[in-house]
Amino acid sequence: MVKSNRSALGIIFPNSYDALVPELVNVRMMASIPFASRYRLIDFILSSMTQSNIHNISVMVNNNYHSLMDHLDSGREWDLVRKNGGLHIFPPFAEKESKPYVGRVGAMAGILDFLRDQKEEYVVIADTNVVVNFDFKALIKAHIEKGADVTIAYNEQEFPEGLMKSQSNDKGFYYTFNIEDGRVTRIFVNPREEGVQNFSMNISVLRRELLIDLINTAFVHGQEYFERDVLLPRLNKLNVQAYKYEGYVARISDIKSYFDENMRLLDDYNLDALFSGHTVYTKIRDDTPTRYVEGAKVQNVMAADGCLIEGDVENSVLFRGVKVAKGAKVKNSILMQGTVIEAGASVEYLVADKNVTIRAGKEMKGTDTFPVYIAKFRTV
Repeated sequence: MVKSNRSALGIIFPNSYDALVPELVNVRMMASIPFASRYRLIDFILSSMTQSNIHNISVMVNNNYHSLMDHLDSGREWDLVRKNGGLHIFPPFAEKESKPYVGRVGAMAGILDFLRDQKEEYVVIADTNVVVNFDFKALIKAHIEKGADVTIAYNEQEFPEGLMKSQSNDKGFYYTFNIEDGRVTRIFVNPREEGVQNFSMNISVLRRELLIDLINTAFVHGQEYFERDVLLPRLNKLNVQAYKYEGYVARISDIKSYFDENMRLLDDYNLDALFSGHTVYTKIRDDTPTRYVEGAKVQNVMAADGCLIEGDVENSVLFRGVKVAKGAKVKNSILMQGTVIEAGASVEYLVADKNVTIRAGKEMKGTDTFPVYIAKFRTV
């Protein structure tokens, strides 16, 4: 039986796929992108780890990490304020010759001394571009039972259109597998095959001592990417097992998929599928409940606390503190924290970042295949 927080430590990479959503990461990283009206993307992986009794978690930030540090703070909301373990945020080294890391190898090479000092037997590693309510205890249990060296989680799905359109190395690698009797026999890097694939979720587990050996060797040889440079050449030497995940998965691969995955949660079936597992925690903000003023018309809306709705809102996701004035119309849109839609304005298929203002009488309209994005603090 797997023990509790002494069995595994977690490592989260919050920057790995920033280049896929340049609009949203101008002043933040992938991990701190707002999602589902009151959460950030990192909340799902971080909560999954802590709810799986992993209470020693490192976050390997690279750049644009002020927003994430403000969100995570001491880690109190995730029960990570601890004498032993807890939350560790590792920025890139500030030495004269150092640069921000590219792949996981460079990031973990910088914390090898930290990893050697830890007591946990296993390490689970994950990115934050996948929204999932994941049971890491089940992953570790399967890893132990199979006698694996490395176990990688995957789900079966077709390629997101956003990934198919961004097939350049600077936008981050993605992987699919060939699997025989549960073992990964081939890893494909940025493939283009159509149809349902065994799609890596970039979530894996292995023994801490093995990870240290692999990273140390890879870094000496100038290698950067864990899956491509470390695992792929060693598939014949290492027992790399595949762990099929059959729960709800939302994968952020561009601004369109970000829009679509938020809108999918307006369906109660999808909402229940994502939130019916572990509790998902986020930063606490004390605010008043959302107010629906007499005369407002609201249909199929996910709204966080602190909103003021006087106009018409339909099929939309509203984050904290959004204001929709009398006579304003909002349809098929995502309005992030502090956005104001003034009287008589009309928006449809819009993604408004934090503290955007749409002036009275203005009209903003995108399409279901091309939602309009407005950057943070802009007034239209």
